[in-house]
Amino acid sequence: MTEVTEALTPRRPERPPARGGRRARGRAVPRAPRSPARPGFPRRPPRPRLRPPSSPPRQPGPLANMALVPCQVLRAAILLSYCSILCNYKAIEMPSHQTYGGSWKFLTFIDLVIQAVFFGICVLSDLSSLLTRGSGNQEQERQLKKLISLRDWMLAVLAFPVGVFVVAVFWIIYAYDREMIYPKLLDNFIPGWLNHGMHTTVLPFILIEMRTSHHAYPSRSSGLAAICTFSVGYILWVCWVHHVTGMWVYPFLEHIGPGARIVFFGSTTVLMNFLYLLGEVLNNYIWDTQRSSRCVSNNNIATFSLYGTWEISQKQCI
Repeated sequence: MTEVTEALTPRRPERPPARGGRRARGRAVPRAPRSPARPGFPRRPPRPRLRPPSSPPRQPGPLANMALVPCQVLRAAILLSYCSILCNYKAIEMPSHQTYGGSWKFLTFIDLVIQAVFFGICVLSDLSSLLTRGSGNQEQERQLKKLISLRDWMLAVLAFPVGVFVVAVFWIIYAYDREMIYPKLLDNFIPGWLNHGMHTTVLPFILIEMRTSHHAYPSRSSGLAAICTFSVGYILWVCWVHHVTGMWVYPFLEHIGPGARIVFFGSTTVLMNFLYLLGEVLNNYIWDTQRSSRCVSNNNIATFSLYGTWEISQKQCI
């Protein structure tokens, strides 16, 4: 009887195990085993976790190691421009060139010679640095240091103060009354581009040189003594030309008295000293701020070399 009752009683269907091995009604159900791979179809490997790619540090390009080339090209181009200006100026036949002193009594011509000699020394130092780099010759390195010291001294004492003085004083007096310094008659002899080559382009050229290369200034006492010597020497030369010829080099000196001339000559000497100090401050401002500032960019920094230029290295700024 009992067997018949059990056979007639319906049985409940068994529930499938819960997913992920969860507990079903308080009992742990094991995970269902993975179906084996079908023959001929390999099992797909697990997908790797994506991570953001880490870019390698950027290496310095080919132009980074060629930082010296633009400076050399600029100096050579400026030197050729000054040589062209001097040749065209000397080719002009003016009455003032035939008198006592010739072109050497004009500060503009003296300044052109100073600028041409200075940039000639710059080009020579560039060529010497390229030829002697990596040679390991102590004597050549010593001679190169002397040449660089001469270049720096000439910019500090002559090229910058005299060049800025010529540009500033000429255009100030020209704006006030051009007949006092550059009479209109000279337009028949000197073309406009040559006038700007003598009295305008000197300033941007010397500023480009100060910006592209570092220059070590001499001691302040020796530098001021040198610029005072140059100023007093030129004033005595102008007075000597007047003593010999009876005419002043610049027409505006004819219209002022002796006391005013003394004041003018003294003020020009003071202005020369001020321009020397201005050049020293400007040089320190340009280069000291760049030395102290951080320049790390992709593990590449600009470092100052012996030859007055900036080079790329892999070191870090301190």
